[in-house]
Amino acid sequence: MTATTALSFCRDCLAPAPGRARCAACGSPRIARHDRLGAMTVAHVDCDAFFAAVEKRDDPSLAERPVIVGGGKRGVVSTACYVARISGVRSAMPMFKALKLCPDAVVVKPNFAKYVEASRAVKAKMLALTPLVEPLSIDEAFLDLSGTERLHHALPAVALARFAKEVERDVGITVSIGMASNKFLAKIASDLDKPRGFAALSIEEAPAFLAPRPVEFLWGVGPAFAETLRRDGLRTIGDLQRAEPRDLARRYGESGLRLSRLAFGRDDRPVQPNRERKSVGAETTFDVDVSDADELAARLWPLCEKVADRMRADAIAGRTITLKLKTSDFRSRTRAHALPSPTRLAARIFGAARDMLRREADGAAFRLIGVSLSDLCPAIEADPPDLERRYEKLDRIETAVADLRARFGRDSVDRAFARRRGDR
Repeated sequence: MTATTALSFCRDCLAPAPGRARCAACGSPRIARHDRLGAMTVAHVDCDAFFAAVEKRDDPSLAERPVIVGGGKRGVVSTACYVARISGVRSAMPMFKALKLCPDAVVVKPNFAKYVEASRAVKAKMLALTPLVEPLSIDEAFLDLSGTERLHHALPAVALARFAKEVERDVGITVSIGMASNKFLAKIASDLDKPRGFAALSIEEAPAFLAPRPVEFLWGVGPAFAETLRRDGLRTIGDLQRAEPRDLARRYGESGLRLSRLAFGRDDRPVQPNRERKSVGAETTFDVDVSDADELAARLWPLCEKVADRMRADAIAGRTITLKLKTSDFRSRTRAHALPSPTRLAARIFGAARDMLRREADGAAFRLIGVSLSDLCPAIEADPPDLERRYEKLDRIETAVADLRARFGRDSVDRAFARRRGDR
């Protein structure tokens, strides 16, 4: 431990608090302390139970009540406050199950305009700290505060603690902050002390901290890849730490090398403020050229599902759907259609793309088909409610299918019926 890296201060009044359990200046027990905290510049900021926090802010009578933000009894949970989470309520849980676990909960319908406004207010405060802000969703982002000490007259950790106080005072919600030397460890740290948390995880601590955890804990390891690793005898991150990097690379290519680095907490991804994507897409090249319209539609549907899955995972949506075709002589055809409202639903993507496909399937032989979604926006703006609740029902179906596939593998559920009913 050195004077330049060890840091201990009060998160409430920001006074130094070396070796103390409580702040000598204000008596607060909320002391931030870590042997390497003074050298850490990368942070992950996560708003606590964001939707529910905004609702509690705007209705003080809800302050001590369990609050669930979501649809009606047949809907799903968007966000549950921490009081409701004590009873086991979680995001994406069916509402009937959530109310069974927490019958005293107050159910509030989402008000996306309020959430967007609060998100923008928080992001403005982030940008006042550093231009290196990489949003991940409406309520979380990475920040890199390298070189900002002179600007803020404080180490990055102290500047972030001040930021958390300002968000609580000016926006009326709380945030949790994780600090580290890279994005992977910062993301982990932000989950360690929720809500109103402030935690740090150093690269020196990382191997021992990570070793007992399952391989799914690592960034980029989904259910299918985790099952492959388990079949190969790699169940924990400790198993990956003991494996030879060359062996992991031989088995899994570049993904194996990435796993080897992450297993020890190493992550060289920079914070990218201009990471905003223009589109999300998927495409496939056929082994044999295809000209039949029905067969092309059958190949199109799983691509729409892939795009929808990626949109859901990244909490984004899009308005413009683009169909891409490539003929047997390598000539490309692209057609685009703008929806009246943004979507992240595979059925809506497919319905529009299939209409374009019908006009292009003129007997020509195609070697490639693809679909993409652009004009991206936060997921909360997607698929607005209508009188028939069509989009809400489709979202429940697609979320349930995604959950089943995550548990039992992608081939466990066949949604081929949606090829016939996707536009309905």
